[in-house]
Amino acid sequence: MKGWSKFKLVKYATVLLLGGLVLSCASKGELKRNTALGEALGTTYSIIYLTQDSLDLQQEIDSVFRVVNRSMSTYIPESDISRINSGDTTVVVDAMFREVLELSREVYDKTQGYFDPTVGILVNAWGFGPGAGGLTDSVHIAQLKNYVGLDKISLTEDNRIRRAYPEMQLDFNAIAKGYAIDRLAVMLDERGVENYLVEVGGEIVVRGTNKVKGQRWVVGIDDPQVEVGRRLKTTLFLENEALASSGNYRKFRIDSITGEKYVHTIDPTTGFTKNSHVLAASVIAPTCAEADAYATAFMAMDLEDSQKLITGLSGMDCYIIYLDDNGETREFMTSGFKSRLQKP
Repeated sequence: MKGWSKFKLVKYATVLLLGGLVLSCASKGELKRNTALGEALGTTYSIIYLTQDSLDLQQEIDSVFRVVNRSMSTYIPESDISRINSGDTTVVVDAMFREVLELSREVYDKTQGYFDPTVGILVNAWGFGPGAGGLTDSVHIAQLKNYVGLDKISLTEDNRIRRAYPEMQLDFNAIAKGYAIDRLAVMLDERGVENYLVEVGGEIVVRGTNKVKGQRWVVGIDDPQVEVGRRLKTTLFLENEALASSGNYRKFRIDSITGEKYVHTIDPTTGFTKNSHVLAASVIAPTCAEADAYATAFMAMDLEDSQKLITGLSGMDCYIIYLDDNGETREFMTSGFKSRLQKP
């Protein structure tokens, strides 16, 4: 699947899968370890599912990626979202598209606009998307902001998307990968699989436990200050939940004239890049789509606002790594997140 080959230019995760590293082959009569490895949505995926008998679900897995791409990939010209963005008003969106739009609107409202799938026109203008953009000025940004705001997008009774301005662009890249993982989980549930770990590009959904190992699923979170290679910042247990992360520490542009660095996080409320003290945000949520969206929002929001918001979100926890005023690395962690940490 190559529909989202440039996905990581806008949003990428910082979670490292560990569950597969601790599994051993099952003996006769025990649960069997089935795996599916590959590439999709511009990244890699790893799916581990435990069953009584060997079970090959590759065809079903490919089908999930295919239908999500066909609906919401901005890198496939024939997808529904690409056709909508190009001005095709005949597109009748499917149930997946409507569900992602509804959830996006919910997160948009709760984050006061910091999560906004219409920000793509600004992402492209700053040179972080598929468009041929570059650094821009305040006059240009002010003009483009007229075309940003999920409240300017509506769904008609016959399931067509209506945009307040034809220049507006929808981009679900910061939520659709998480949603695709949720759809994979639904597929596994429907096949009667009770214990599994689905990881796509570092974002994860787990169900049950790692019964071969006899413990909960274990995952790790990358250290955001390691620019070359990978090093774990922490590891934690997950059970019947999802985890997604976002960071702005490796993707940036530098003005060749001024030398000024622009991080890849765009603040939808101002239209400008966000030179934030927040290095990375990881969110645990009931669904990966929610975790994906809120992790993105927390990169653009002020730390204090993120802390206040997360305490009011039911069933959700987060871990934020940031720099204090002296440039020292600090951490904010909800009590629920802390309770999941793997003890040394």
